[in-house]
Amino acid sequence: MTAEMAVPKTKAKLNLFKFQTDRLVWCRIMLLVLSLLLACSSQLGLSYSAVKSLPGFQGLLPFDFETGYVGVDESEDVQLFYHFVKSESNPKEDPLLLWLTGGPGCSSISGLMYEIGPLNFKAKQNDGSLPELVLNPNSWSKVASIIFLDLPVGTGFSYARTSLASSSTDLQACDQAYQFMRKWLMDHPEFLSNPFYVGGDSYSGITVPIIGQLISNGNEAGIDPFINLKGYVLGNPKTISSIEDNYKIPFAHGHGLISDELYESLQRNCKGEYFNVDPKNTKCLEDVEAYTQGTNGLNTAHILEPNCGFASPRPWDWFSKRRSLDDTNKELVVSESSPCASSRIDRYRLSHSWLNNDGVREALHIQKGSIGEWVRCSKLLYTKTITESFQYHVNLSKKGFRSLIYNGDHDMLLPFLGTQAWIRSLNYSIVDDWRSWVVQGQVTGYTRTYSNGMTFATVKGGGHTAPEYKPIECYAMFERWISHQPL
Repeated sequence: MTAEMAVPKTKAKLNLFKFQTDRLVWCRIMLLVLSLLLACSSQLGLSYSAVKSLPGFQGLLPFDFETGYVGVDESEDVQLFYHFVKSESNPKEDPLLLWLTGGPGCSSISGLMYEIGPLNFKAKQNDGSLPELVLNPNSWSKVASIIFLDLPVGTGFSYARTSLASSSTDLQACDQAYQFMRKWLMDHPEFLSNPFYVGGDSYSGITVPIIGQLISNGNEAGIDPFINLKGYVLGNPKTISSIEDNYKIPFAHGHGLISDELYESLQRNCKGEYFNVDPKNTKCLEDVEAYTQGTNGLNTAHILEPNCGFASPRPWDWFSKRRSLDDTNKELVVSESSPCASSRIDRYRLSHSWLNNDGVREALHIQKGSIGEWVRCSKLLYTKTITESFQYHVNLSKKGFRSLIYNGDHDMLLPFLGTQAWIRSLNYSIVDDWRSWVVQGQVTGYTRTYSNGMTFATVKGGGHTAPEYKPIECYAMFERWISHQPL
């Protein structure tokens, strides 16, 4: 072989060697990058997975769905579980909403499956098969990306690694929610520039404004990452119990639940203070007892709905064909034609069957052994340390954050009259006075907007969780408001 013939072969070997070396270096670089990413995720205390399909749903999910845990507190002994649904419109620009369910202690499944999420349970009688899922055409994820968070620890699938970490307070839960959002956004940086909102209903009226202030304070202090907070959304929110409780009496009278004579006597003898009564004021106490007896047996979450309960740990005891329990645990005889066999109440039972199925838990990537039986509303080691959230609304208003406060007008737990009262006491001027708002050509409720960027709305016929009862109307309300349009 001549020297001239050997040169190309030598070059070929060198090129092959160089190619193999470059590929090895590239692989090592990629492994290093992957290791760094995994280490970063570990340091952030995150673990999450995409969910492409779910037992009970036919075919692949037509939206992007993710579940996971975020470890919070110094030792990350609190593991907060979440469901994340990416906006079905324009996730790069659409708002990001953190949604909390009330209680405290009620799972975010309530928001995901019953209120504003993209899936619903298909109601049917219990035949022992796995509950079926159907799409919700009125999901708020049509216009926003939504994180449904199980908060506080012990709620839903969120769990504690130690007994000490299993207890919390209002302020601890709010701080943990703030930690959660910072870590989640650091690991999902594509959402850092999206407009961010905090939302929830019922007891979340206490925690959501506090979380909003923590985020605002963190932004002002330069804490990374900057969270692009624009405002908050609250449905039938607990805010000032003393005001909200006192408005149950006028609510009951206005809805024909107590007589004119009893209402007039209550006003005369109690002078507007019905539930913190001087023991010496026997006339007021007698009137309040008459009110209590007169409204006993009502479903206070929605006074037109049957009183069958909705948060039992073991719903088969509540919703069997032959018996049920009311909210005071009294046994009720239930026939197959009973109102307690309604489709709405049947769906409450189905969540328990679905979430305690091993295949469902595997599909949702639930940490094995983290919790036992899943219940919709858990009994927590929780201390309520904040009695009212009014001042946080004041602070957020001063900082210019916009808000949507809505009430189902048939809720007697937190009546709309009480919400109106504390909003008025903020003393902001009205920019769009009381008027009806319309969906599909029908009056859906009434609304008023204030100069602090707060919009108040009633949802006609809605209960304590208004989107559950009026999904079309509440989607229209949210879509208009989040798009900066008048209701």
